[in-house]
Amino acid sequence: RLSTSSRYWMPTSCDFLLLQHHGGALVDIYEKLPVPFGLVRFGVAPDHPEVKNVIHSFTQTAHSERCAYYGNVTVGRDVTVPELQQAYHAVVLSYGAEDNRVLGIPGENLPGVYSARAFVGWYNGLPENQDLKPDLSCETALILGHGNVALDIARILLSPLQLLRKTDITDSSLAALACSKVKRVWLVGRRGPLQVAFTIKELREMINLPGTRAVLDPADFTGLESAVKDAPRPRKRLTELMIKTALEKPAEMQAAAAGAAAPREWGLRFQRSPQEVLPSADGRRPRGVRMALTRLEGSGDSAKAIPTGDVEELECGLVLSSIGYRSLPLDPAVPFDSQRGVIPNSSGRVEGVPGLYCSGWVKRGPTGVIITTMNDSFDTAQSVLEDLQGGVLDVSPSREGFGLVESILHSRGVRPVSFSDWEKIDAAEVARGKAAGKPREKIVDPAEMLQIIGH
Repeated sequence: RLSTSSRYWMPTSCDFLLLQHHGGALVDIYEKLPVPFGLVRFGVAPDHPEVKNVIHSFTQTAHSERCAYYGNVTVGRDVTVPELQQAYHAVVLSYGAEDNRVLGIPGENLPGVYSARAFVGWYNGLPENQDLKPDLSCETALILGHGNVALDIARILLSPLQLLRKTDITDSSLAALACSKVKRVWLVGRRGPLQVAFTIKELREMINLPGTRAVLDPADFTGLESAVKDAPRPRKRLTELMIKTALEKPAEMQAAAAGAAAPREWGLRFQRSPQEVLPSADGRRPRGVRMALTRLEGSGDSAKAIPTGDVEELECGLVLSSIGYRSLPLDPAVPFDSQRGVIPNSSGRVEGVPGLYCSGWVKRGPTGVIITTMNDSFDTAQSVLEDLQGGVLDVSPSREGFGLVESILHSRGVRPVSFSDWEKIDAAEVARGKAAGKPREKIVDPAEMLQIIGH
C-alpha cells in the first residue's frame, strides 16, 4: 500500500508508473483541496488549453481500481505524516511550492504590489486568491522577472477580451480585466538577454499577440548573434527571435499589430535590479520602482548581476514580482532544508526516513515546466519500485491504508472528497461554462464545491 500526498494535486505521474509496473500496488492520493489537478488547473494559463490535456491521463489513473483519491484532506494538519506511515508501506510527498520568494526591498508591501503566484492564482480560480482584487487602474505595469510566468501575466494583462472570453479564466477576473486601464507592460530582469528563463513558444505568443507591439531596444542585443553561435539550439533560436523583433521597424510592428491605432505594448528591460518600490503621494499605490543598473560577471546561465552604482526610476502603477517560488515544510516529522526550500533526498528517497519519498518542486526546487515535473515523478517512482524489489521496503506486515486514515479523519471531523464527488463538481463547472460559451466556469469557493456534493 502506497500513499501520495499533495497540497495541490500533481502526483499522478508517480502513481501511474507504480500501478503500471507493480501489479499488486494499491495507491491512495491525498489532496488539500476538494478538486484535483493542482498545477494544471491553477498554474497553467487559461489561454493554454492544450497543456491541460494531461488531465485525461491523470483521470485514467484515478479511475484505476487500485487507485483512490481523497480530496479535502490537508496532510500535516488533518492527518500527520507519521500517521500515514503507520497506514502505508510507502509515503510519497508530492507537493510543490506554495510560497513566493520575497524581494526584500522597501515598498514591496505597498497596495498595488503583488506576487506572481497570487496574481496567477487569482485569474485561475485558486480559492486562497479569490479575494485578491488587483488594482488595474494604471496604464503601466512592471513585472519583475524574465520567466514563462512573467510572460503569462503580461499576455493576460494585454490580451484582447474576446480571446480570454473563450477560456476557463474566472468570471470575476474577466470582469476586472474588462475594466483594466493597463496598456503597457515592462518585464524587467537583473541579467541580460542570454539569461532569460522563458521559452521560445511563450515569447512567440507574446510577439504575435493581436493589437500589441513589442518594444525591444536593439542596443541590448549588440554582438549577441556571434555570442550565441555555439550556444545550445533552444537558446540560440530564442536569442535570434529577440534580435529579429528588436530590429523590426516601428511601421512593420504596427502592421503586425493588426492596424491598431494606439496598440498596447510590452517590452523587455535588462540588467536592472529592484532597490525600492516608490509610493505615490497618497501612499495608495506604487508610482515606480528604483532600479540599480547592473553589469554581468561571467557568462551563460552562471553569469552574476553586479550593481554598477548607477540607478534609474521606472514609472508604473502596478508591480508584479515573478522572481520564483518557495516550498514550505509540511510536517515536523519530515526533514526540511529551509535554506534551499526542499526535502533533503537522494533520487526521491527522503534522507534518514526509510519508506518516505518526495517528488516535484519540494524534491528539487521550483524549476522546470510540467513535463519536467512528470519526468521527476517517474524518477521517484523508480526509486520506490527498486526499494520494493530489493527488499528495502518491508511489505510483510499488512497495512490498513485508508481504513486507518478514515478513522483518524472521522475523529477530527474531516470528510474526504472522492474522485466521483469531484466529477459532480466538474459537471457543474462545465455546465456553467457552456452557458457562458466557455470550456468551464471554475467554482472558486471550497464551501460551494462541498455544497454541490452534499458535504
